Amino acid sequence: MYLIWVIFIGIMILSWMVSATLKSKFRTYSKIPVDGGLTGKEIAEKMLRDSGIYDVRIESVPGQLSDHYNPANKTINLSPDVYNGRSIAAAAVAAHETGHAIQHASAYAWLGIRSSLVPAVSFASKWVQWVLLIGILVVQTFPALLLFGIGLFALITLFSFITLPVEINASKRALAWLSSSGITTYETHEKAQDALKWAAYTYVVAALGSLATLIYYILIFLGAERD
Repeated sequence: MYLIWVIFIGIMILSWMVSATLKSKFRTYSKIPVDGGLTGKEIAEKMLRDSGIYDVRIESVPGQLSDHYNPANKTINLSPDVYNGRSIAAAAVAAHETGHAIQHASAYAWLGIRSSLVPAVSFASKWVQWVLLIGILVVQTFPALLLFGIGLFALITLFSFITLPVEINASKRALAWLSSSGITTYETHEKAQDALKWAAYTYVVAALGSLATLIYYILIFLGAERD
């Protein structure tokens, strides 16, 4: 159990470092203009057209780094800084989210699996902490409840790992298009690549943190079984 706490602390520190670095990178790259002066919205529109996709809407949503693609209603949702931005950071994020739309249109397998899990994961996320808490309190008399909670958390952990190839593939699609379309040049392409790399690290850290937490609850259950 001591080792798990060491891992927890390590992941917390790593998460803070990745988050701080990501914000710093985006602040820096938000000051570097993209060639051609296109906004994030215009870049997403061009990437969709180049991919033969015409049924996806591009919308502005409040927040910072709140950008996402919603396959349920086929919308690319961009934060104001990205939607209106004309920087390398805005271009990278807009192209990345458009990469998800292209995944959807091309029936990318990992995105399909991820989307199919969303209803179950939404249910699990809503109830898992309550089930685990009560399960730990009554583990000696009703261990099945804690085991059910562990199952819910395992589903959330699985979802976080399935998210990794989806995000990495979207970034690869984005970077390939940014280069081939001339949006990024030799000087700016590596900056777009760096921004998306650090964004991907946040998903890796989140997945590792979820796995460590899952192991922690499993150890609690196994310890109660031995008592």
